[in-house]
Amino acid sequence: MALVADRITQLGTENAFKIGPHIVAVEKTGKNVVRLNLGEPDFNLPEYVKEEIKRQLDLNNTHYCDPKGLLSLRQAIARQMKEMRGLDVSPERVVVFPGGKPSIGFCQEVYCNTGDEVIYPSPGFPIYESFTRYLGAKPVPMHLKEEEDFTLTADHLSRLITARTKLIILNFPSNPTGGVATKEQLESIAEVIKAKCSPDVRVYSDEIYEYITFDGQKPFSIASVPGMEARTVISSGFSKTFAWTGGRIGYAVFPTEEEANIFKNLNINYFSCIPPFNQEGARLALEHPDSPKVIASMVRTFCERRDVIVKQLNAIDGITCRTPGGAFYLFPNIARVCKKLGIIDAFESMSADMKQRTSPSAMFQMFALYQHQVAVMDRNSFGKIGAEGQHYLRLSIASELPVLEEGVRRLEAASKDREGFGRFMKERAAELL
Repeated sequence: MALVADRITQLGTENAFKIGPHIVAVEKTGKNVVRLNLGEPDFNLPEYVKEEIKRQLDLNNTHYCDPKGLLSLRQAIARQMKEMRGLDVSPERVVVFPGGKPSIGFCQEVYCNTGDEVIYPSPGFPIYESFTRYLGAKPVPMHLKEEEDFTLTADHLSRLITARTKLIILNFPSNPTGGVATKEQLESIAEVIKAKCSPDVRVYSDEIYEYITFDGQKPFSIASVPGMEARTVISSGFSKTFAWTGGRIGYAVFPTEEEANIFKNLNINYFSCIPPFNQEGARLALEHPDSPKVIASMVRTFCERRDVIVKQLNAIDGITCRTPGGAFYLFPNIARVCKKLGIIDAFESMSADMKQRTSPSAMFQMFALYQHQVAVMDRNSFGKIGAEGQHYLRLSIASELPVLEEGVRRLEAASKDREGFGRFMKERAAELL
């Protein structure tokens, strides 16, 4: 009898955290690392939200509360659904979770039996693929193409849907690409789903970056397409919009009250409840009259950084980078850099076992960190199945512009350092890859 269950070996991780020990190891040598790896806004929680949390603590609002979430917060979320999406949502269809991640796994746990298929974007948030395998469902990646601005076409989705499809995950604006789907694209995707899927197939619409869009684009939810509210789970939260990653307040709106109650029961079994003082802070964040201008200021800053850094990346020989429509990430193509440095040749010469553990973009990621002290994410950190031959990095622009520009300078230096990569492979590759 083994110590751990077989399924635990199927559970992946989020490499934005996994790279942390490597960053620490570099910094212990006395070198400064430019950190472009974590998807965390470099702003602070608005003061009025912090004051409300303090006030709630002083009121001793620190005890058990409704496992579904405080009614006051669920009512605020329901109002936001009306204002942003035109949906009349009962607060009883809203469930609050400790962050945006639990509802991803819970939806697969609730809706999927072993062998059912989960369609999800790749590149995409890594937990989509990880949880699917862990829970015994079959992962079916939708490979988003650079030439289509990393959005999804209805024809592409149509080819992936089968009789075993049970859950379809959408994420716009997207992590890691910043891709944004237009209203017309989502309407055509919705028509395919309605035509090819049973009414019991659920769409999980991850809208955590809903407020962070650029160039006059307005967020649009597939749930707002006629006939789709009854099929769609809308997921969002407060980590990105309010720079509150440590608050761990996420939520989902379910098609029916009965489904919401199933997820309430999962909360009871896993968490009991979510801290009520933070929930009241989240409620105020949605309701406060200053929130729109606070959010708009943050989005303007991200947009200004995007414009500068995309231009600088495209000036590097061997790197091309599309201009994202939302979120706060850039997803440059480094295929020519990998070829120029000899990374692809080095990868091809590896054993089959070593190839399973790394990729050319991961090799560049580690080389850039250890030799040039800049931390970025590799392509396979955002879905590994079928990603062979795709050479990209994810850069977070959630840092001040001088920091980002220094990171680009270091990436450019790494992109030209063929000799340094050769030394890296001889001295450190075996222990790092």
